[in-house]
This record gives sequence, structure tokens and C-alpha cells, in this order.
Amino acid sequence: MLFRNSRRKAPAPPRKTQPLTPGPMIGLALVCLLGMGGMYLWTSRHAKVPVAVQPAPNAPALMAKKIYSETAHPTAEIAAALVEAKRDHKRVLLDFGGDWCGDCQALDIYFHQSPNDRLLADNFVLVHVWIGHMDTNLGVAEKYGVPIKKGVPALTVLGADGKIVHAQADGEFEDMRHMNPASVTEFLEKWKS
Repeated sequence: MLFRNSRRKAPAPPRKTQPLTPGPMIGLALVCLLGMGGMYLWTSRHAKVPVAVQPAPNAPALMAKKIYSETAHPTAEIAAALVEAKRDHKRVLLDFGGDWCGDCQALDIYFHQSPNDRLLADNFVLVHVWIGHMDTNLGVAEKYGVPIKKGVPALTVLGADGKIVHAQADGEFEDMRHMNPASVTEFLEKWKS
């Protein structure tokens, strides 16, 4: 047979490993530390630093205020507002948002500035509808034509009969902090009773 005379090599005896002496261990540790330090310096110099958003020159100073009630029942509040609107010949203004929302806080400030405060008082019954963190009262928002996923605050104007006169379906006021009070005035003028 051909393979009969072939000899197999005997396996090599296992090598004995020597433990690292302190010198090479310290050297390896220094190389690792220098590498990590270099990576830190490089990334800190080349990292993209987020630019702080500057508010509009006339933007209100935002201070968190309790505007939306977490325990209110929006359906009952809207029904009561419709009764008041019918009696006083006004429209109902639904404001969907949350206290955590800086744009909602800005809208509330603008609502209470002249001439908006008078326009609001004379022509609308305001109902604030709490939307949690975009996860509460979504059925109410949908019923009144407001897709919350487009952003808040979002407004819906109802006639005294409860029918939708106008609903912000495209997040028109979602950047209210960078808008001015005139945008709110224009909205209230356009949709007043």
C-alpha cells in the first residue's frame, strides 16, 4: 500500500507558557490607556455639539404652569363648554396639549396677552384637553380632527352646535415658541364667532 510506509509525525509536546513579568504588563496597560486617551481626545474634538435653540426675539419667557388637568374628563368639559357657548353665542376652542410641552406653555402665554385675551374672552369658551405624553385622550383628539402625532399644541374650533368649524391637522402651532403672538391673534380673528 502506498500509505503504509508513510509516517505520521508525532504531535509536538505542549509548550510551557511563561507568565508575563511586570514589565510587559505595565507596557501593555500603558498602550491601552494611551489609546483610550487618544480616542477620547479625538471624539471630544470631533463630536457634534447640539446647537442650543434660540427663542424668537419676542418669545415669552417660559415657566412651567399647570394648564392641563390630568384628572379632567374632556368629554364632560366639552359638553359643558358647548352649553355655555350656545348660551353666550360663542364658539368652543379645544386646546390639545400637555404641561411638559414648551410650545403649549407659549400658546397659553400668548392667549393671555393683548389683544388675544380679549378676543378669546369675547368669542370662545376655552377647553384644555390633556394628551399625557402623546398617549392620553387620543380618541377625543381624533374625534375633533386633531392628529396628535403632528405635534401639539393643536386647536379645534367648534360651533355652538358641536360641529367642527376648523381643526389644526398639520401641527400649525407645534413650534409656538418660535412664533409670535400675532399668529395667535390671526387665528382667533379668523375663527371667532
